[in-house]
Amino acid sequence: MTRRWRSTIRVRLTLLYAGAFVLAGVMLVIFMFIYFGHSLDAHAARRATITEQITADFLNAADAHDSQNVDQLHEALKGRFQQDRDDTLHAMLIWSLISLGVVGVAAGGLGWLLAGRALRPLQQITATARRVADRSLHERIGLDGPHDEIKDLADTFDAMLERLDRSFDGQRRFVANASHELRTPLTINRTLIQVALDTPNTPHATRQLGTTLLDVNQRHERLIDGLLVLATSDQPLTERSRVDLAEITQYVAAMSSDAAREARVQIRTTIASAPVVGDPVLLERLAQNLLDNAIRYNIAEHGWISITSRIESGHACLTVENTGTTVPGDEVDKLFEPFQRLGPADRLADRGRGAGLGLSIVRAVAHAHDGHVHAHPRPDGGLTIHVRIPAASSGQPDPEGP
Repeated sequence: MTRRWRSTIRVRLTLLYAGAFVLAGVMLVIFMFIYFGHSLDAHAARRATITEQITADFLNAADAHDSQNVDQLHEALKGRFQQDRDDTLHAMLIWSLISLGVVGVAAGGLGWLLAGRALRPLQQITATARRVADRSLHERIGLDGPHDEIKDLADTFDAMLERLDRSFDGQRRFVANASHELRTPLTINRTLIQVALDTPNTPHATRQLGTTLLDVNQRHERLIDGLLVLATSDQPLTERSRVDLAEITQYVAAMSSDAAREARVQIRTTIASAPVVGDPVLLERLAQNLLDNAIRYNIAEHGWISITSRIESGHACLTVENTGTTVPGDEVDKLFEPFQRLGPADRLADRGRGAGLGLSIVRAVAHAHDGHVHAHPRPDGGLTIHVRIPAASSGQPDPEGP
């Protein structure tokens, strides 16, 4: 598929500059053509007057036969003068147009260079905006140069990034602090409930109530843990090391085998080495959430999950495909939003206690590693989720920090 040509500001400025130059050149050629025409007409008229005066003086001293020859000579001279005028104007017009074309092409090239130089600060702003959108809000433009309109735009953009950065940092700190603060009472509740359940003389009704409260408490713990991971994964990575997605995937698949067997779901793996540089804990959480989601939203009979890891076009790719109910195409992107999930009827009964943060965490972790996630529904039901993260080069050293 050919890339469609796009009219950029640089192209438009170049065309505007070259067009204005060519228009001015055309007007100059027209004025010069008219001026030279009038000048040549006046010159020809003077030469004709002189010729007529000489002819008249000669006719006064000549006989009739010589007068006829002189008239013919006079007409020939006038015709020659007119032909010389026309040839001169034609040559001037041709060479003027050729010169205008050559200078017009040169003006277009010069306009292209000048437009590029004038738009270089805007290109810097655009590049920074793209990096900020893909990574974090900590980068600034810091444009140097004269205090003009472009400098005002860059400073305004930096001020906006500063406000957004403070806002998001405050939000992440609030979520992290709240998650940490809520973990303590939930841990105390879980301990008290477990002590009550371990007491031999606890009544049956109390045991049922305790089991229910323990399930609710565990769900709240998973929710808080998910919120904490979601908040920390949006921040710059504090730990980077060389890890292999294949090893992480094999470990997660082995750890999830009991849950898959309980849900009567078969796990199929096609694992090839896929080294990346990132946070091993977050990458393990990414793989775990993908597999938990595939187990939870599967079918009760003859369900399966296919896990594939590989290197493709300089990226480490992890693909998780699972059977399940049919997912509408317009609902897929919503599944990556926090607390968005399929209905209860689409979940296996024994795996339906998620917090609705699984795929949100997957996307946040992928973005933290400069990657992205793409999902699409399978025609027979279920989802196919692709994760692409820049692969680690063979000679890339093991980093010690961000």
